Amino acid sequence: MANTYDVIVLGAGAMGSAAAYQLARIGQRVLLLEQFELDHQKGSSHGASRIIRYAYDHPAYTELMKPTYPLWAALEAEAGETFYQRTGGLDFGHAGTATLSDVKNTLQRTGIPHEILDATEGNARWPQFRFEPGMEIIYQADAGIVAASKTVRALIRLAQQHGANTLFDTPVLRVIPHAKSVEVHTTAGVFTAARLIIAAGSWAGVVLANLGLRLPLYPLKTQEAYFESTNPAQFEPDTFPTFIAHLKDEYGFMPYGMASNFNSGVKVGLHGGKQVRLPSEIDYETDSHLLSQVKRFTDRHMPDVLGLRYARVCLYTMTPDEHFIIDRHPQYPQIVFGAGCSGHAFKFTPLLGKILADLAVQGSTEYDIQLFAANRFLSA
Repeated sequence: MANTYDVIVLGAGAMGSAAAYQLARIGQRVLLLEQFELDHQKGSSHGASRIIRYAYDHPAYTELMKPTYPLWAALEAEAGETFYQRTGGLDFGHAGTATLSDVKNTLQRTGIPHEILDATEGNARWPQFRFEPGMEIIYQADAGIVAASKTVRALIRLAQQHGANTLFDTPVLRVIPHAKSVEVHTTAGVFTAARLIIAAGSWAGVVLANLGLRLPLYPLKTQEAYFESTNPAQFEPDTFPTFIAHLKDEYGFMPYGMASNFNSGVKVGLHGGKQVRLPSEIDYETDSHLLSQVKRFTDRHMPDVLGLRYARVCLYTMTPDEHFIIDRHPQYPQIVFGAGCSGHAFKFTPLLGKILADLAVQGSTEYDIQLFAANRFLSA
């Protein structure tokens, strides 16, 4: 294996694998490094499914989804696999809830077709739910699910086919930037490259801090629960829409969920969890209190969802404003990083990979990422 590359990518989760794929397909000599095994369960990119949607409370994300959907289609065409399943998606809550109103306003402002229904209409259309009087439901037909682990594995396979080298179970010991290059010391040896992309998930904060860049990146222990149902056919991707329940005041965090995928069971979770200082401090035991909150939600609003099949821990890497950080290092412009995905980035995987590749190779990107600039925290 070579020791010198055009670009080294740290982290083989969604963003890192997508960046390695994009770089390799344009002829860059790429090394993708991952401290754990392929498709490991210790980070944020593993599992059967994630939500994909236009419906956001901030128009910047909705606008970025417009080029993202075609990139998913292009990835599927090259891989010869299906990752995106269109299920339609619901945002619901009590009429007038601020976040629900923000979603409605964003869809209107960005020109995304959608429907607004009341509780009676929602209950008739989706009998899997129990919407209460006074609730409002926003339906957007292009929402759906994307297969998480399947996507990451395909991106890595395609990157390798385009010539990228990959090393798994290879922790990075230190990163040494030089004037126009970067030296990466690992347990498998020392590698150098003209440019470096850091896409290390909850470990990115430590890597960046060692490069003199301290950003408010907070690992968060969250979890997903998978349930049995009385009528499984009603909870398959062709019958059951993804949903986000704007009921944070009632459950501590917003409940969300999606159809059973690859026989996973009905997935329901809470958008949040317990903050820790370092990812090494996270234990992977599920939290019974969070599980009870999820069950309280399903008992009330999804009466056909019954016993828990299993639950697992998943990591978020939060920023204070819950917006991503995608930028170049202010002192070492040959170092690019994507971090702070705050539990909602997977849907953008092919686009974020392209953006990181653009920043590394060209120093800029055609896509509007002003919202994600690191200086919003550095100036403070």
